[in-house]
Amino acid sequence: MRNLILFCDFDGTITNTDNIIAIMKQFAPPEWNAIKDDVLAQRVSVQEGVGKMFSLLPSSLKNEIIEFLLKKAEIREGFQEFVAFAREKGLPLYIISGGIDFFVEPLLDGLVEPSSIYCNGSDFSGERIRITWPHDCDEHCDNGCGCCKPSLLRDLAHGDDFKVVIGDSITDLQAAKLADAVIARDFLIEKCEELSIPYRPFSTFHDVKNHVQELLEVRV
Repeated sequence: MRNLILFCDFDGTITNTDNIIAIMKQFAPPEWNAIKDDVLAQRVSVQEGVGKMFSLLPSSLKNEIIEFLLKKAEIREGFQEFVAFAREKGLPLYIISGGIDFFVEPLLDGLVEPSSIYCNGSDFSGERIRITWPHDCDEHCDNGCGCCKPSLLRDLAHGDDFKVVIGDSITDLQAAKLADAVIARDFLIEKCEELSIPYRPFSTFHDVKNHVQELLEVRV
């Protein structure tokens, strides 16, 4: 039987809303909107767009941004139970996020082991926030992903592993193309339907748990 591995997005998937969008709405000048639209329309890469958006923000805002998200961000219903379910079943659960370490890690503290979290980095040593890319694209990807989810799938899954991708946005699309099963919501559903990628929809992590349980029963 094939080993089942879970690859889960963070912003808009584990959290109810996209934290980068929330940060930009609260702290960024209006120019961020055009950059965001270019990313969603795939006119610029995710890496370029995210880097540009955060470069609009002064580094001095770091603590204020973290405090803002710790108060505002909500973990999607059922996630804690889903983590416990994955642990009980012995299923590897990796968080692969286009988010940034300085807010992803505090929001997941106590829920997921830090060693299972893969996201973008940050540098506050200059006047403006600079995003770093510890999980950049490998030689098989030239999409400018930033945190390259297809590369991480190739690195973390082996041989005949059954790869399950859970996500909601454009940053999950390339990983969804490589997955054996996709559990999707929001914009990722639109892209899956547009590209005829099979998917299972979810609203809460109770839904995700049910889908994974079904996959455990039918996988080959």
